[in-house]
Amino acid sequence: MKWIILFCSLPMVAFAQGFAGLGTEAEGFAVPERGHELSFPDDHGPHPEYRIEWWYLTANLQDAGGVEYGLQWTLFRSALSPKVETGWAASQLWMGHAAVTTPDAHYVTERLGRGGIGQAGVTLNDGFEAWIDDWHMRGALDLDALDLAASGPNFSYDMNLQAKGPLTLQGDKGFSVKSAEGQASYYYSQPFYEIGGTLALPSGDVAVTGQAWLDREWSSQPLGSSQKGWDWFSLSLESGARMMGFVLRSDTDAPYTSATWIDADGTTSPMPNGAFKAQALQWSDVAKRRIPTQWTLSLPQKDVDVTVTALNPEAWMTTSVPYWEGPISIKGSHNGRGYLEMTGY
Repeated sequence: MKWIILFCSLPMVAFAQGFAGLGTEAEGFAVPERGHELSFPDDHGPHPEYRIEWWYLTANLQDAGGVEYGLQWTLFRSALSPKVETGWAASQLWMGHAAVTTPDAHYVTERLGRGGIGQAGVTLNDGFEAWIDDWHMRGALDLDALDLAASGPNFSYDMNLQAKGPLTLQGDKGFSVKSAEGQASYYYSQPFYEIGGTLALPSGDVAVTGQAWLDREWSSQPLGSSQKGWDWFSLSLESGARMMGFVLRSDTDAPYTSATWIDADGTTSPMPNGAFKAQALQWSDVAKRRIPTQWTLSLPQKDVDVTVTALNPEAWMTTSVPYWEGPISIKGSHNGRGYLEMTGY
């Protein structure tokens, strides 16, 4: 559901139009249309005719002693103009976020760049490659096998990923509605990665393994003007099933929800607005804000009734547009691990 991207490209007045300006009109840009068929591997690459886009990976990890960690790697693209140019005239801006969460610490860093000059981008040549400066996500053209690396002032990581299931098209065959007015994005995921590698932390290097989830999404006006933020959950369950659910909060209207149940074999069951429920149970004081860090989630159609709890309530992303993002545990009718993103608090 990740829309943390219009990082300096909108005038300040735009921030009144939905969270981070994502409810503003996008005149001249392409807009998603229901019935459009996604095409791979082409859609793993960039879509500069749309205003916003990202390649967004999160992972739940453990070391040999059972200590849990979370990892994030994200590359965002934002277009200043619908006119597609090259070189120094390119209107594409890029932003990278990387983070590692431990039970006691949250390490985060950010990179900013521009398109057209080789500093950042995504290409589909002999294989897939997304990069900003020396950070990279690269590998097979079908995304089934990837290498991942990023570094910050006090951490770094080097990971390998292998997909053990198919891609998931969110919403209506990849057309993901975000509001009652019909704002939407194209949205698909690869929720079946196995991941392993090394975290370099101030306390030393740590070998880890776990599960990872990649989200791909692009649009031009994904939110309604009154939508002030969202709560997004990805669940990787011990049964092998996966689930995505989000709640978009509004100043004036009822929350808008969406969910996808994903069987262990990759079969998907998209859920309509209102089917998925999320209720905050416990709040924490984080970055001078009250943030819900424990939730009950329900999806009756799939007998889901679980409590999710943050590994580290202090997982605040101190980036250009700040938000909360971190790993969660899942207990109840299903058990497992997952990730939670929250904006607009």
